[in-house]
Amino acid sequence: MSGHSKWANIKHKKGKSDAQKGKIFTKLGREILVAVKAGGPDPEGNSRLKDIIAKAKAANMPNDNITRSIKKAAGDADSTNYEEVVYEGYGPGGVAVIVNSMTDNRNRTAGDVRHLFDKHNGNLGTTNCVSFMFDKKGVIVIEKKDDIDEEELMMQAIEAGAEDFTSEDDYYEIITDPADFSSVREALEKDGYEFASAELDMIPQNYVKLENENHVASMEKLVDGLEELDDVQEVYHNWEQDE
Repeated sequence: MSGHSKWANIKHKKGKSDAQKGKIFTKLGREILVAVKAGGPDPEGNSRLKDIIAKAKAANMPNDNITRSIKKAAGDADSTNYEEVVYEGYGPGGVAVIVNSMTDNRNRTAGDVRHLFDKHNGNLGTTNCVSFMFDKKGVIVIEKKDDIDEEELMMQAIEAGAEDFTSEDDYYEIITDPADFSSVREALEKDGYEFASAELDMIPQNYVKLENENHVASMEKLVDGLEELDDVQEVYHNWEQDE
């Protein structure tokens, strides 16, 4: 869901209803909870938490919500323990799909995910059956504005350690190695840039174009259904969508 389709996905998410935004914030809160439990409540000493805070801000999650989630996670030793589980499979037309989840009930989540794959002409596969088709990268998206100098932004990104810089119609996309994501993001943040998106992403090595209208409809329903599941955090795929 990167490259030319990344911004289309971001705009789609921005246009979601308040109820759906609430669900996104709940999922971000869960990521904060897991990060705090793993590395403590201080983002300066917990790089994973710092990255999730940046991701939450890019998703327009209010600062009060972020602070409240951190305090709740730090002060509630008896809160639910979530484990991270990754599911992989194929959607209609051979589209590769990766589903990242955080769950307190592995059996429930596996059943829900499998049901959606079966219902929408897909197949849930085994671990690593499609992940080799993706590269894990840091992806920073900055919306184009009149006060942003493209050449200057590109030089700042590369100097900070970015691997690649792309200028599209509406946005700039900066790609980093996962290990360099935090330092590049922080450098650009200090330079005053605001992000439309800033997160670790799974970038497809190749994309699949669906020509069959039934496959397109099924794939849309599969992705929407997976994203609606409370236990699912992120859905990645190599479907080449029309913007």
